[in-house]
Amino acid sequence: MSTNGSARLVRTHSSRVGVSSQRLAAIDTAVNAEIAQHHLPGAVVLVARKGTIVWRKAYGARALEPVGEAMTTDTVFDLASLTKVVATATSIMILIERGKVRLSDPLSNYIPEIKGEGRDNITIELLLTHRAGYAPDFDLKQRWSGYDEAMKRLTYEPLRNPPGAKFVYSDIGYIALGEVVHRASGLPLDEFARRNIFEPLGMRNTGFRPNTRLRARTAPTEKRRGQLSYLGDTPANPEPEEDKWLRGEVHDPTSWRMGGVAGHAGLFSNADDLAIYCQMILNGGSYAGARILSPLTVTEMTRPRLVSEGGWTRGLGWDIDTSFSTNRGDFFPRGSFGHTGFTGTSLWIDPASRMFVIFLSNRVHPDGKGDVGPLRGRVASIAAGAVTDVAMVGLAHLELSRYYEQLNADLGRFTASRQQANGFAFIPSGMDHAVLTGIDVLERDGFKQLAGKRVGLITNQTGRDRAGRSTIDVLSKAANVKLVALFSPEHGIRGAADERVSDSKDEATGLPIYSLYGETRRPKPDQLQGLDVLVFDIQDVGTRFYTYISTLGYVMEEAAKAQRPVFVLDRPNPIGGVEVEGPLTDSDRLSFTAYRRIPVRHGLTIGELAQLFNSEGHIGCDLRVIKMEGWARSMWLDETKLMWVNPSPNMRSLNEATLYPGVGLLETTNLSVGRGTDTPFEVVGAPWIDAQQLAAYLNDQRIGGLRFVPVRFTPKSSMFKGEECGGVNIIVTDRSRFRAVFAGLEIAVALRKLYPAQWKIDDYIRLMGNSDTLERLKRGESAADIVRSWSGSLEEFRKARTRILLYQ
Repeated sequence: MSTNGSARLVRTHSSRVGVSSQRLAAIDTAVNAEIAQHHLPGAVVLVARKGTIVWRKAYGARALEPVGEAMTTDTVFDLASLTKVVATATSIMILIERGKVRLSDPLSNYIPEIKGEGRDNITIELLLTHRAGYAPDFDLKQRWSGYDEAMKRLTYEPLRNPPGAKFVYSDIGYIALGEVVHRASGLPLDEFARRNIFEPLGMRNTGFRPNTRLRARTAPTEKRRGQLSYLGDTPANPEPEEDKWLRGEVHDPTSWRMGGVAGHAGLFSNADDLAIYCQMILNGGSYAGARILSPLTVTEMTRPRLVSEGGWTRGLGWDIDTSFSTNRGDFFPRGSFGHTGFTGTSLWIDPASRMFVIFLSNRVHPDGKGDVGPLRGRVASIAAGAVTDVAMVGLAHLELSRYYEQLNADLGRFTASRQQANGFAFIPSGMDHAVLTGIDVLERDGFKQLAGKRVGLITNQTGRDRAGRSTIDVLSKAANVKLVALFSPEHGIRGAADERVSDSKDEATGLPIYSLYGETRRPKPDQLQGLDVLVFDIQDVGTRFYTYISTLGYVMEEAAKAQRPVFVLDRPNPIGGVEVEGPLTDSDRLSFTAYRRIPVRHGLTIGELAQLFNSEGHIGCDLRVIKMEGWARSMWLDETKLMWVNPSPNMRSLNEATLYPGVGLLETTNLSVGRGTDTPFEVVGAPWIDAQQLAAYLNDQRIGGLRFVPVRFTPKSSMFKGEECGGVNIIVTDRSRFRAVFAGLEIAVALRKLYPAQWKIDDYIRLMGNSDTLERLKRGESAADIVRSWSGSLEEFRKARTRILLYQ
């Protein structure tokens, strides 16, 4: 590889390359107006066409605090997520060219520790296109530091979706790619990129962890304490270190924890250096005698790939047409490509016009409140609108035509890969491919698993097949099965009772209904005598203290004593099978609301729980789980095409089930959690709560995926019946980031802080079941610190559950 140490793009009069300088001057008005509105302190804008710069200008201030500094065109910026494409994706493509990596390779080829629970299906291409299944970022409120610790967390990071199923823009995926560069090349990402990209191109102002010389020209972002706020830390009396400005230190919290070198963020550069990189891409991989990539590699890297059913497209590292593509503006055609960075940076490249636009700002300076999203798009529109070549019209049409041709060519591949990712073989459009629950599988198989058996059925109104027929009706009408008796859990056979339930008779079938929530919570020996098998078909909601799973455990214990097999007809965990949250129950607090020592949110199906109970509890039950078909751990109920049926009188929606693991913990205290209203578990309040104060405090905590609206409500029953309560309506805005138990704990911390005299904190332990958690809350520890205290026991639980998982 030849190198050129100092070749810069030259500036020429814009008219020589078909660009109107008069039209470009509108950039001045657009940028200065936003600076005047305090949306950013300053910016550098560079526009180039046909290999020459036609606009390069600095605006406003490089720094406002602690001392004002004017912006200069050579200012160095924290590029944030531009790191993903300029450093990480480009490095990966170089390694592919050298035969050390392939797009189709599993991630586990390079990081073998990442395996199990679907991770084996993650490929390099899925990581590059944000379809690997990872969440957007690690949980920022968990405290840790160091690159090695990040790799450890990456190893155990659960997937939110099956690999290939969904586009979710993910920093975690690019952290993994950064480590792939390290392991495949033997060099850390920063060193590999320096040797193979920046030095050969003469990008002397570009790199991770800028030296002292570059820091003098680097635009500051926030103070350290501002960065800490993203991590959930807002100290009232900051330490001197927390009062320091981030200047030449990465702003991204996760990259900062990793030491400033990560695949998703940490790169610094200036406009002139980025212009060299953009021109290298437009030139097909070379610049001034230095070849970084081959032309075919650049073509493949920038080829549009479908990443969503809505038609969104990405390249390998590049953004092409998604919700993030606002910096393309209104005129650059689809098929052009670019990227943005959180700190206020962006670049966009259009091969048709042979033009690129670079916009660099530190919009988070000084207080993190800037916004340049609309401005970046306006600047791109002005630049594209300044092109005066008539030939450009035809070139744009050609690029757009090629874009849609490539989209059509990619459609079949995308659809097949997405179906496969979701656990289905490819099925032509229009055919039903919903999840089959255990009862559906039994029906399809002609009930051969129960043929000739006398059956006792433990069920309620949630036991239904995909057509909506109750399991009672389905089994009673099965020709080769004899349904003999019914057993009902808490809330009764129809799920309408809130008190104890007595034995009764089913009107439709005439069968006896034995209550498992009356004078006893276990089937009696004489009730099992005339049965060959027991069948359990009840929908759980994914939370430890929802008592149907305790009923399952008691049934298994009694069946083992009577030597009767138990068939569990499996059903989805409605809130997904990935997340595991909350403390384990203390051994001396096991009860009907805590059958085993498992977390509050266990992430298991009812069939998997049965296996866990049997193995960990040494029950000795002859257990036979009728597995679902088509369900994956990442799926929520709304992704299964199964009907929601209220599993109990106050569990009326998937949204309520989503909030229940956190909000439900609070209802044993002197709070209303919405029972007696139309939205149980979606509101929390009490007569002594100031609704606006509590909502403001909770919103200030920036709890991932949640917002709080102040409300007043009057329960018609249960706690505070007939009394007006102040409180909050809880809105889930992003369930991929939402952690229910953590959110409930944040509410508890808020109540302890704002209403220490009114809120009866001691009753919080009744469903939490963990005395250490209660004591930490009483001592005033933060929710993040309390969550960290669970990490050891949760890790042990995760290891135990891997032995009984039935689904990827």
